[in-house]
Amino acid sequence: MGLTSKNRALLRLLEAAVYRKKDRETLPLFPELFPLGGGLRPDNRWMKLGRLVPWNQMEDIYVEYFSDRMGRPAKDSRLICGLLVVKHFESYSDERVVEEYLENPYIQAFCGEETFVTEGGIDPSLLSKIRKRLGKTFFQRLEKDVLEVLKRKRLIKPADHLLDATVVPANIEYPTDAKLLNRARLWVVKVIRVIRRRCNVKENIRTYCRKAQSAYLGFQKKRKKTKAMIRLMRGKLLRYLRRNIRQVEELMREHGRRLKRAEREFLRKRLAVVKTVYGQQREMWKTKARTVKDRVVSLHLPHIRPMVRGKDGKDVEFGPKVLLSWTGGFGFLDALKFDAHNEGALWGKSLDLHKERFGEYPLESTGDGIFGTRDNRAMLKRKGVRGGVKALGRAANTTENRKWLKEKQKLRGSRMEGIIGHAKTNFGLDRILYTVKDGEEMWIRLGLLAMNLSTALKKMEKVGAAA
Repeated sequence: MGLTSKNRALLRLLEAAVYRKKDRETLPLFPELFPLGGGLRPDNRWMKLGRLVPWNQMEDIYVEYFSDRMGRPAKDSRLICGLLVVKHFESYSDERVVEEYLENPYIQAFCGEETFVTEGGIDPSLLSKIRKRLGKTFFQRLEKDVLEVLKRKRLIKPADHLLDATVVPANIEYPTDAKLLNRARLWVVKVIRVIRRRCNVKENIRTYCRKAQSAYLGFQKKRKKTKAMIRLMRGKLLRYLRRNIRQVEELMREHGRRLKRAEREFLRKRLAVVKTVYGQQREMWKTKARTVKDRVVSLHLPHIRPMVRGKDGKDVEFGPKVLLSWTGGFGFLDALKFDAHNEGALWGKSLDLHKERFGEYPLESTGDGIFGTRDNRAMLKRKGVRGGVKALGRAANTTENRKWLKEKQKLRGSRMEGIIGHAKTNFGLDRILYTVKDGEEMWIRLGLLAMNLSTALKKMEKVGAAA
């Protein structure tokens, strides 16, 4: 039975959220904690960081994502943005950052609180819902506004433009073919059981789940697996999975209408991924091939692709390939793609982004050997940028040019490897944990933003020490 117009209006009212700006005057913070005078130390790192984030500009943008007339009052923009910055600055989980917020008055001051909060305030699950509502565009604008503050405070100045690409790993287990097939089979069997229970299906359905799982566990326990054993196990799992897919499709045709619409849509999308996995694995099994186009390696993240990198200990990585640039001690995300590609073709885009950030092209730009194509050399000449790649021809390849190039490549290696390693070790770029739409870009941008704020804080301390 469909909803009436009155019920639909009520549902929109419940789902909507109204946002009201908070009046922030220069009042003493947490007066209840300091009844005899005094207050929070202004030289605390969170107090300093609070002066680097353009809260008012972000509030103006934040308001655009909420209703101004109806719905429940939304959480304060500074509270949400502050918690997200703290989360990535300290590599906390959503639960941990809320706990720290309730215990630390300096974090509360950073998040815009005026009186000390000891309980309630915000539920950790709300951070995920807000990220989904805001999307990647909000965090792109946040990054730009923070950059404007850093430029205004003269903490960042245009300098050498350095480039490098890396893969930011997704949160998936290393996907062997047998493991992926078994995981798909287990999911399909689980769906069959859920539909039978929800729709009260009396008919017995033979999924051969225990037999298939026993065979798979026996295979997994073997310390050494020959090619023949792997091929035999993949063939068995393909046949089990084909049978289970057919069974769940029949159940969906007969009883799917009794499920909720959102459940049907989710099952349809996930089943399409499972069928894609089955088709790709069957093709590789039949042809004895080791690769296939647009290979799916995860059921819950089907857009993730394997990236063959050839690095020591990491021949293949699974996650988006990103192009990062370095300028004046700060790192920026210039491109993000999920398919394997030649990052050398993105040099021009990176230079255009540098001009957008700083108002002009850099005098010099340096990438590794993959950037040194003839098209890129012509592009650099048009833009008036000196490229840090090997010169072509004997006349241009002078001792002076070789010395300059060696210095630039040495600088690029140390700076780019430094920010990539620093970001992966301390700011979460070693594993993407967001699963919402565009979560990969949001995770990377927030991690780089936290790293840049940390760099700015160190520069501020140096300037203070020198003064």
